[in-house]
Amino acid sequence: MAPPDPILGLSEAFAKDDYPQKVILGVGAYRGDDGKPLVLQCVRDAEEIIMGQKLDHEYAGIVGEPKFISHALKFAYGDSSAPLIENRVAGVQTLSGTGGLRVFGELVAKFGHKHIYVPNPTWGNHIPIFTNAGLEVRKYRYYDSKLSSLDFDNMLKDLEDMPKGSIVLLHACAHNPTGMDPTLEQWSTISQICKTRSLLPFFDCAYQCFASGDADQDAQAIRLFVSDGHQIALVQSFSKNFGLYGQRVGALSVIGADEDEAKRVLSQMKIVIRPMYSNPPRHGARIVSAILEDARLRGDFVSQCRGMADRINVMRGELRGGLERAGSNKNWEHVTKQIGMFAYSGLSKEECELLRDKHHVYLTLDGRISMAGVTTANVDYIANAIHDVTK
Repeated sequence: MAPPDPILGLSEAFAKDDYPQKVILGVGAYRGDDGKPLVLQCVRDAEEIIMGQKLDHEYAGIVGEPKFISHALKFAYGDSSAPLIENRVAGVQTLSGTGGLRVFGELVAKFGHKHIYVPNPTWGNHIPIFTNAGLEVRKYRYYDSKLSSLDFDNMLKDLEDMPKGSIVLLHACAHNPTGMDPTLEQWSTISQICKTRSLLPFFDCAYQCFASGDADQDAQAIRLFVSDGHQIALVQSFSKNFGLYGQRVGALSVIGADEDEAKRVLSQMKIVIRPMYSNPPRHGARIVSAILEDARLRGDFVSQCRGMADRINVMRGELRGGLERAGSNKNWEHVTKQIGMFAYSGLSKEECELLRDKHHVYLTLDGRISMAGVTTANVDYIANAIHDVTK
């Protein structure tokens, strides 16, 4: 029997628990303050528009919905991005971020890359995705768990020690699981080292607009690297920011040296995709396109996405305050310094297990808290439970 998934398996265990005050803080899916899934109103409005168009359900091409790809790339790179204007970006629609990561892993492995560097820690699924694509997964230092902060100096040392030409995975914003991002000045230093070492930056962008509530601000690192002349690769997910978890909407893009190279890269992407999943689903991509191409709906999206980000930031303050009110003598400042969906609590594996077994609070064993699961109704219960297992 295979072991349960470390994240999705939590939901299965939670569902079997009949304790009335049980809390799930594992899966990274947004919930409103009522603890229920939220469908953005702009998504509802876009669906009405799509239904009125009475579209067919034919297969998309291998690359997916062309209109969606165009909107997705402009969303990340910016309308005035030189590589987009020069037709130097090869882009495809993917099965959310996970599918895009796997396609890229298979693509680079096919053309001779043997390894990829990921931050330590990183999203748990990164490692099996790239391993199954045939790459050796190596790690670079990213987070200082003792100080609950970015381990920037050691990160730079590890980047400088990477073999030239290595692929390095970077989280564009709202680093998962730590919620700790480099400043723009630090990103500039990272960019220069990547250029000196001829590294290939591969950005994973799953939280654009969800991290800060500002889509352009959350894309700053991506756009900085592009302006510095890097031919980056980028995977985008539209699960968190648009709330389209079950629609599996994503994009993968690679910047080429010129238009001809971009066309060659695109042709190889299609060869990887065809035997893998043939072509992606259309409905979610149509929703994103309908929102991004309509000025009113796009404005509504930004406002509603900012509302999600703001609620999470409020809950960060409430959780920290609850721990302090409970009498904890530990420093919980990192909870409010971090950004995005997750709080990297610093809890040990044993403390996480005790939280689950004694208080019925479910989170991953690395101490990652999905802040979307924290509400005004349960925040004090969670804070008291954490205090109990850490005092």
